Amino acid sequence: MILDSNIIIYSALPESERLREFISEHSPNVSAIRRLEVLGYPDIEDEDKDYFAGFFTVATVIPIETEIIDGAIALRDKRKMSLGDALIAATALEHRLTLVTRNTKDFKWIDSLTLINPFAEDE
Repeated sequence: MILDSNIIIYSALPESERLREFISEHSPNVSAIRRLEVLGYPDIEDEDKDYFAGFFTVATVIPIETEIIDGAIALRDKRKMSLGDALIAATALEHRLTLVTRNTKDFKWIDSLTLINPFAEDE
């Protein structure tokens, strides 16, 4: 599985114990772009930055390779989407990973992409 940034951010919340358990039961992967998004957020609190830095030391960070860039280009040719979303979707497709996100609506149109929303039963 590969985690969207919203899942990583929600996992830092005290009330997200169930989400942290879900993540720890799997071997989480993250796109390098999501690492940049989360740790590069300008208003991040020091406590959260420490949590996220620790998170990224145990997760497998997948670099942005040429094949992923090509896949992101192909996705953006089909539909308007953010660069970050195109890169994470292309990473999931290239590495045959399930994308874990709360924002499934942003990715539903990609037929070959498998999605999980761990919050679905709560919503």
